[in-house]
Amino acid sequence: MDSKKSVIVWFRQDLRIHDNEALTDALRCGDTIIPVYVFDDRIFKGATRFGFKKTNQFRAKFIIESVQNLRKNLQSIGSNLIVQSGIPEDIIFDIANKHKTSWVFCNRERTVEEVNVQDALEKKLWSIGQEMRYSRGKMLYYTQDLPFPITHMMDTFTQFRKEVEKVVRVRQPLPIVDFSNKNFAEEIEIGAIPSLEDFGHENFVPDTRSAFPYEGGEDSALKRLHYYLWETKAISTYKETRNELIGDLFSSKFSPWLAQGCISPKTIFHEIKKYEAQHGENESTYWLFFELMWRDFFRLIGKKYGKSIFLKGGIRNEIAKDLTNDRKLLTLWIEGRTGIPFIDANMIELKLTGFMSNRGRQNVASFLINDLHVNWQMGASYFESMLIDYDPCSNWCNWNYIAGVGCDPRANRYFNIMTQAKKYDHSGAYVKHWLPALNQVPCSVIHCPHVMNSEEQELAGVRIGHDYPKAMVNL
Repeated sequence: MDSKKSVIVWFRQDLRIHDNEALTDALRCGDTIIPVYVFDDRIFKGATRFGFKKTNQFRAKFIIESVQNLRKNLQSIGSNLIVQSGIPEDIIFDIANKHKTSWVFCNRERTVEEVNVQDALEKKLWSIGQEMRYSRGKMLYYTQDLPFPITHMMDTFTQFRKEVEKVVRVRQPLPIVDFSNKNFAEEIEIGAIPSLEDFGHENFVPDTRSAFPYEGGEDSALKRLHYYLWETKAISTYKETRNELIGDLFSSKFSPWLAQGCISPKTIFHEIKKYEAQHGENESTYWLFFELMWRDFFRLIGKKYGKSIFLKGGIRNEIAKDLTNDRKLLTLWIEGRTGIPFIDANMIELKLTGFMSNRGRQNVASFLINDLHVNWQMGASYFESMLIDYDPCSNWCNWNYIAGVGCDPRANRYFNIMTQAKKYDHSGAYVKHWLPALNQVPCSVIHCPHVMNSEEQELAGVRIGHDYPKAMVNL
């Protein structure tokens, strides 16, 4: 009797071969390895509860590129990647049933839609005597290394950081696996990787103004890591530049690759440590580690509170009565037609590129909630659709935070937009970068062009209310 085992590796948001625990475990347990990625129709063709496309063209393109790169990298180590589109719990089950596999290895997700999918697959596998084996490769820290159970997870980041950073070590990344003594199920059709058109999007040429002019995939992620640390040494000034708005070096831009698991947070951490050993540590090199901790914190909050992070009352279950589902106001915000240049420039950048700086995200969220009094869930849902770096826990927990229903003890996170605009875009360069209609407006009024009289507007080549909207609110 043949005792050799076949196992499936179901790639989800772990599109890499380095530091991949599911892949490593599968090679330890199986003789024939069947790597699979499924483009979930519900994610790539479906809509959010507020009617936005679940995955817009920017992230769809990034994920397609990441899957292409994963297939190439698996081929380079003697394997391959089966790619299909449809319903993952059905497709994975059919492969498991047909090829009499022993286990399905995958990265465990913690948010409700992803949990529903993995639970459905697990139940189907039980019916044929097979099991899921879960890994936890998304985080900097392993949950079993934390000095508390998740049920006792603290609700403020400062407490979490104090409990963890000096006590818990970050494990070393796992090496790239060796496929030399393993088999690939050659009889399985590997499948074609879908195009943007398959998901209802048109091909597009990326906007040359984008602050994120990069492709998806593990190779691009590792190349960016090397560039940001070793080639430019930009990490050494990260804390000073992270709130800037134009260009590709003001922040690390690791988040899209982290969201799809093209790069491991442990790999980033240990590369930072190597950099510090050679070039010295400072507040900036620490601050990038600090941001990785924030990512873990939100993921643990998502695990602790489950679907509450998606509800209007957030984790505090406190529903603001003045927030409405006003579609007209939401549309003006989305289209960058609020008449507030700093808000509009950020929203136009998101609309045209799928990216927005962290500073911009905080401001547009605060404006939607506190100035327009629109339900924060609608903004979070739009971000879910558009962001190239969308991650459920990071996105929804950040919106919880700004809406005052999340992890911050303060009830209100109001951003004074004019103060923010003058501080972070004092010359108006960012506004003019994305709103060319305002190119000739003097710096002194670039953030409030509506104060110009008709003669000043003529000199600036812009008519407020015609070439650029009147301000929706008086800030």
